This record gives sequence, structure tokens and C-alpha cells, in this order.
Amino acid sequence: MRVAFLGLGQMGSPMARRLVSAGHEVAVWNRSREKAREIEGARAEDTPADAVRGAEVVMTMLADDAAAQEVALGADGFAAAMAEGAVHASMSTISPALSRRLAEEHARRGQGYVAAPVFGRPEAAEGGKLRVLAAGPKEAVKRCLPLFDAVAQQTFDLGEDPPAANVVKLCGNFIIASMIETLGEVFALGRKSGVAPEALLDVLGTALLSGPILAGYAKTIAESRYEPAGFKLRLGLKDVRLVLATADAAEVPMPVASALHDRYLAGVAQGLGDLDWSGIARLAAESAGLDG
Repeated sequence: MRVAFLGLGQMGSPMARRLVSAGHEVAVWNRSREKAREIEGARAEDTPADAVRGAEVVMTMLADDAAAQEVALGADGFAAAMAEGAVHASMSTISPALSRRLAEEHARRGQGYVAAPVFGRPEAAEGGKLRVLAAGPKEAVKRCLPLFDAVAQQTFDLGEDPPAANVVKLCGNFIIASMIETLGEVFALGRKSGVAPEALLDVLGTALLSGPILAGYAKTIAESRYEPAGFKLRLGLKDVRLVLATADAAEVPMPVASALHDRYLAGVAQGLGDLDWSGIARLAAESAGLDG
């Protein structure tokens, strides 16, 4: 399949490589052209519009709403260069509101749109072990499935309304962020009470944290290993803000999310924004009088 992949960060680069390995014809674009040149077997293009010409599916993995909107709909955005009938699969964590706007803009141009954010860190992207949350018109989702199969171990069908996938993604990220804060507090309590982090990790990992995501974050916090970042703390702040904005629009009180927002904001304010988002555990340790 002819594919354009836009956005080659820690998640996008391994995903693009997997598409090439699966035999797809891949054109790539990234703000820093060097990243595009690193994808062997792919065609590096200078602009998003150049990359999407002739593509059957355009996949985007961009940092936030501002980047996603600019690259798709800005003055030099790719939507105007996409072929009629082509599909945009947005795999970024963006707001439901922007997802709705993208769906409407693509429909106006006779193009398809699928919201397809993913669960998984860069190592999962490298191994094709992501989980895709897909929502959009059935035929558009069906066209994207071979591409999702190349980068993920599972695709969830969340219906034909694209923002539904973005809401589910934000719900999942909120759970992870909440558990990171909880684990940070737990390990601070253990350390302050004389319990070795590795001993606490052994018990929690065996008895309570059987899933790979939470077990992985528990290990990171126990070892105070927040670099290199799989997902930056400043992006965690962005996601919590999206959760709160979505909750506000739906008139759903989320007091834990409000507390998390302040924790992530404090981390960014203290210069920790480029640490892994589990680095808010350092703030919990420091609040308890411990070294982060």
C-alpha cells in the first residue's frame, strides 16, 4: 500500500520502519529532515504535502493539537494535497474537538478520516506491540487495518465516530498518570519507613501489578530511572490538560485529574519537563524529604 507517515519522533520512527519492513511503499516527513533520512527504505520528502501526494493512507504521529492542526490544516498543510478518497489515520494523542474538526475537514474534501491513537511506549512500537484505538467510517478503518497490523498487536474497533477513540485514549492515559502518582507516593512511604525499594517492588510486582504497563512504571520509580524519557513529562501535562478540557466539556468533575495537573505543572516548572512522565514520582519523594 502507498503510505505517507508524518512525524518521526520516538514513536513515529519505529512505526515507519515497521511499515517499510511489512512491504508497504512509504513516504516520510519530519520537521528535522535528518530523522526522515534515517528511515531506510522510505522516501524522505521536504514537506507534508509532498509526502502525501499519491498516498492511499496518511498516518500522523505528532506531539499535540497545535502540531496536528498545523501539519494537516495549516497554510502548507497536507489535507489540500491528499487525493480524494485517501484516508488520514491520526495516531497522535489529540483532543476530541480537534479530531471532530479533522473528520469534518477531510469529509468536505472527499477524504476519509480515522482516529487511531495508540497505547504503548517506544519499545512497544519497536516490537510491533502497540494497541490501536480505531474509530471512523467502516470502510476507512478497513483500509487502514493492514497498516495497523504492521505496527500493533491489537486494534480495537470503537465505532464510526472518530472522537470516541480520542476519549478512550485520554481515559487510559489518565489512569496511567494517576497510577504513576500513586506509585510515587507509595515508594516514598516505603523508603521513609525503611523498606528497600527493590523489596517493595518485588511484592507489588508479584501481588498487585501483573500488567506490563504498571509493572514497568513501578520498576522505573523504584530505580529512580527517569531518563531517557519514553514519554516526556511535559507531554504528560499536555494529556492531563486534554483530560480536564474533555471533562469540562462533558460536565464531569475529575478532582484527581485536577491534582495531577498541578503535580505535572510543578514538575515542568522545576525544569523536569524532559524527564519521563513517571518523573513526577521524584516530586513525591522530595515532598517526603527524600532525594528524588
